[in-house]
Amino acid sequence: MKKITTFEQKKVLILGLAKSGEAAARLLHSLGALVTVNDGKAFDENPAAQALLREGIQVICGDHPLELLDEGFAYMVKNPGIRYDNPMVKRALAKKIPVLTEVELAYLVSEAPIIGITGTNGKTTTTTLIAEILNADGRSAKLAGNIGFPASAVATTATAEDTLVMELSSFQLMGTIDFKPKIALITNIFSSHLDYHGSQEAYEAAKWRIQENLTADEYLVLNFNQEKCRALAAHTAAQVVAFATDQKVDGAYSLEGKLYFRDEFIMETAALALPGEHNLENALAAIAVAKLSGVKNQAIIKVLTRFSGVKHRLQYLGEIAGRKVYNDSKATNILATKRALSGFENSKLWLLAGGLDRGNDFDELVTALSGIKGMAVFGETAPKLQKLANQLHIPTVHSKNVATALKEIFEKSTAGDTILLSPACASWDQYKTFEERGDMFIKAFEELKGELK
Repeated sequence: MKKITTFEQKKVLILGLAKSGEAAARLLHSLGALVTVNDGKAFDENPAAQALLREGIQVICGDHPLELLDEGFAYMVKNPGIRYDNPMVKRALAKKIPVLTEVELAYLVSEAPIIGITGTNGKTTTTTLIAEILNADGRSAKLAGNIGFPASAVATTATAEDTLVMELSSFQLMGTIDFKPKIALITNIFSSHLDYHGSQEAYEAAKWRIQENLTADEYLVLNFNQEKCRALAAHTAAQVVAFATDQKVDGAYSLEGKLYFRDEFIMETAALALPGEHNLENALAAIAVAKLSGVKNQAIIKVLTRFSGVKHRLQYLGEIAGRKVYNDSKATNILATKRALSGFENSKLWLLAGGLDRGNDFDELVTALSGIKGMAVFGETAPKLQKLANQLHIPTVHSKNVATALKEIFEKSTAGDTILLSPACASWDQYKTFEERGDMFIKAFEELKGELK
């Protein structure tokens, strides 16, 4: 870790704890900053705040007093999920206090080079693929950022021999100033998080910050399947490297069932372990980053032919009596489920879907669902999905939850079929998180597999 003096004897306010806030507080404290943590959760119910207090860090819990910002803070480090229209953040900005997120701190102290990955979809899968490929090549890659490992904590133990492979959300990128990865990657850009950013333009501007400080010495990897990304390529100082599934580009691409990087054959498309056009994009993005990093093809092939998916993201669980089972609980919207469905043969597919009713219909799934063998529907949106299934003459069962859905569909399916949990809905009507929903599905899979042994 670089021993920087930027924050030494400077007053810094940490707004919001969670993993990233706790890591940022400890890092800044070790750098000699005068840290105050302000978290909305009451102190008696806040183990993280209690631990920080024992370590000599000032904590203020239970509310967010605006007068706190009159105490001469030089910086605010906020939890990425806290919006910029929050009164505390607005007050800090009005006082011209720089508002950072902890990925900026990670960059400032990291001895390791950084590969930064952002985009609307595919970030976690692509980030994981890149790290696994680097490690398969004998490198030392450390996952960090939005993938669940606070960047400012990972950076403190990383050395110049490591590489930080960092997933970055638009929320995190808005709180960066000097952040500069060695290689930046944008997987794709669609409409998302408009409630946070206020407009699509503001959301895209936040994503584009990943290349803000890049020069001709760094690389920016862009998805040339998207016209939007092709247009952005003209507006960066970085070296642009493309990936595409439908054309030859200066970078990674697929043609006639083969994957290439700059005319160099890498592997057969059919050998990819993960199904679907979106996973082909993820694989090509990972190939581009890996080749720019000097990775050998052998390591790329080893990972891409074996990688079974990130948990809850089109994760291949295995087979039960000849039925292949996939857990895509992270598919919390219609677009994600459409992308998942594109990777399977409909004539052998059974879909499990349903969840929180946000008021939308599912007409966008009509083409994607055409010809599937059957469905199980559950949750608040079950009646809407049932109605759609009836229109398409798809046999459907109305299930209590994902666990019963698996068992009911298993009884109707036959060897050679595929069972896919891809809900197209958020989980909050029945579960706290999509992870909890996916974990129930995994448990049901393991129990059913055990019963049939």
